Formats: sequence, structure tokens, C-alpha cells
Amino acid sequence: MDTAELEEEKYSEPKIKGVAKIQAEERVRKTSSDLRREILDVGSIQNLIELRKMRKNRKKKVAPPPEPEPEEIIGPIDVPKFLKAAVEGKIKVIEKFLEDGGNPDSCDEFKRTALQRSSLEGHTEIVQKLLDKGADANFRDRLDCTAVHWACRGGRLDALKSLQNSGADLSVKDKLMSSPLHVATRTGRYDVVEHLIASGINVNAKDREGDTALHDAVRLNRYKIVKLLIIHGANMMAKNAAHPNPPQVTHTFGIAALKQAVDWFGYHGGNCRSPLCPLTESETKQLRSDLTSNGWL
Repeated sequence: MDTAELEEEKYSEPKIKGVAKIQAEERVRKTSSDLRREILDVGSIQNLIELRKMRKNRKKKVAPPPEPEPEEIIGPIDVPKFLKAAVEGKIKVIEKFLEDGGNPDSCDEFKRTALQRSSLEGHTEIVQKLLDKGADANFRDRLDCTAVHWACRGGRLDALKSLQNSGADLSVKDKLMSSPLHVATRTGRYDVVEHLIASGINVNAKDREGDTALHDAVRLNRYKIVKLLIIHGANMMAKNAAHPNPPQVTHTFGIAALKQAVDWFGYHGGNCRSPLCPLTESETKQLRSDLTSNGWL
């Protein structure tokens, strides 16, 4: 991942099936229907039975299980193999490398460590092993991302908690000045966003372009996260470098994230259902009034 890819992550939209893909699926369905009609027309029941058997056999075929790790790792483990093991979750390879005196902060040409790789993949046991052996929880790669950024990007809450317990900075920023909250919001990791907020991070932190997590949530139609951020103090009138505040972003991108958030979570009188937000009926009505007066609804 380079700087351009970080920017692409920031502005990525929810993926929608292309027309070509839909047409291809229609052709497959038509072909399947034609085949079945042909079988029935000729009265070949036997062929139909055989076809069903073939389908059952195809369903039974599953990918072979990964090869088990050998009971004992023989020979030295080099850095590339160590880093690959962090991605694949091979704890014994990791242990062998560390037992032989390997540096837990060994990294590749992008300065990406085993801790960052295992955090992205959610291999919590490896994350904890590396931390126990002295891996730097705040080590930065070439994009200034730390393992916390990568855990948030992958939605790996358990890995994030392990990093946090080892002193990782939850407010650290990468080269685009994006905080872990920005990353979790852009990738739609609701439970991670909720945990970061519960940990006391600044919900109004801005990136290089002046965007808060709320700007990103509105732009990407993450309406559950929009609601969560608002409930916990996100500044609804914060302006970015181009000066639009989140309501203006809503109109610019042609989405109704805020209205969806309000309606979906019952601001017409229902209580907030988030465990972090025990709002009363009067409080939810007041919030709706505030949103309306600020031009959000």
C-alpha cells in the first residue's frame, strides 16, 4: 500500500455490481434454464438424476485444509519467511525465529513488520507473542502507519485490544494525517469505531484535508457510524480545508446518510440502542431538533 492507495481508501465508494456482470449472470441463468428444459423435453429423467449427482459431488469438493505446521522447525528462519509466517498465522515459525535471536521488529522494504502484518490478518496469538518479545507497538512503516492502523483497517478488534494493552497509541496519525478512527470509519468497522470511542480518542481529529471521521462517514454512507459519532460528540459543523461541513458533504455527494441514521435508530421517539448511548426519549427528541436546526434534516 502506498500513499495513492491510502487516498483511494479515503474516497472509495461502496461497490455496486456492473451492468456487464449482471448481464453475465442473466446469461448463466438462462443457459441453466434452457438446459433443464431440454432435459425434461426429451424425457431423459436419468440424465436429470445424473446431473443432480454431479452437483452434489461438486458441493462436497472443498478446498484442501492447509498443511499442518511441522512439529519441529528445523534450520534457521530468515526474515522473509518470518514475515510470511506472520501473515499466514504460523506461530511455530514465529517462535523459532524469535528463539534464535531474531529481531521482532524485522521488516520488509516498506518497513512493514510482522506485528503490522499479523494485526491486519487478526492473528492475535502472534500479535501477543511479538509484543511479549519486545516488538514496538508504535513502529511506523513508510506510510507512517502503525500496527493500530492495520488492525483497524482489517477490523481486528482483539488484535487492537492486545496492542492497546501494550501501550500502543490509539491517536497516532499516518502520512495523510489519518487517525485509526479515520481508517476504521472508511473501512466500515463499526465495532472498532465503537471501541476507539469508548477508549477516549478524539472524535473530531482531522486529517491532512481537514476531514473528521464524520466527514468520511457521511461521504461513504456509513450511517450507523454517522449516528455513533454524533452521539459521542462529533462536531456536526466542522469544516475541512475546502470549507464544507458534514451537512454540505451530504448534499455534495447526493446521499442521505444522516437522515437514514436518525430514522434507523429511532429518533422519532425511540431510545438509542447502542450500549454506549443510553439516551432517554426526551434526549433523542432534542437531538433530532438540534440536527434539524443545524440544517442536517
